[in-house]
Amino acid sequence: QVQLVESGGGLVQPGGSLRLSCATSGSIFRVYSMGWYRQAPGKQRELVAAFTSGGSTTYADSVKGRFTISRDNAQNTVSLQMNSLKPEDTAVYYCNADLTSHPALRRRDYWGQGTQVTVSS
Repeated sequence: QVQLVESGGGLVQPGGSLRLSCATSGSIFRVYSMGWYRQAPGKQRELVAAFTSGGSTTYADSVKGRFTISRDNAQNTVSLQMNSLKPEDTAVYYCNADLTSHPALRRRDYWGQGTQVTVSS
């Protein structure tokens, strides 16, 4: 089975940086998109950054210029470099992958368990 595991979350002061990583395991045949979502208490889950199926990147307006998404296709991993962190960035961050694990199986979304990012002084 395909599994996604996030790491790198923690407590950081405003203006600080964190780097999140998403490691995948299991059989992966084709990746259509991978990205990061986040959900703060009392708020809806939102897209933070992602690689689209066309290979381009997309970012939430709130993180543009501060966050950078990167990937390692050989290892099917995706990372999120977060700089100039703000308290409003506090949330659980989830890795997401839209992929097929086998050519005979349908495309579907996979999610990690999430990693907590807390930005506070």
